[in-house]
Amino acid sequence: MRHWWRVAAKALGDKAHQHDRIADQVALVRFFILAAYMTTNIFICAGVIRHWNDQNCQADPLHTGR
Repeated sequence: MRHWWRVAAKALGDKAHQHDRIADQVALVRFFILAAYMTTNIFICAGVIRHWNDQNCQADPLHTGR
């Protein structure tokens, strides 16, 4: 488990501090920011996909061509 945490922390960016405990805390904050960013993007994409072909079936009286 510790190996995977080190890999994930390195993937998030450079080591922020020379002490491991502080560097781990910074990596944890970076991870939560990334998770919030990804969650927001998933909801935005889901909303776009959900409303992709929404069409109002009622005719618009101003644009009927009369």
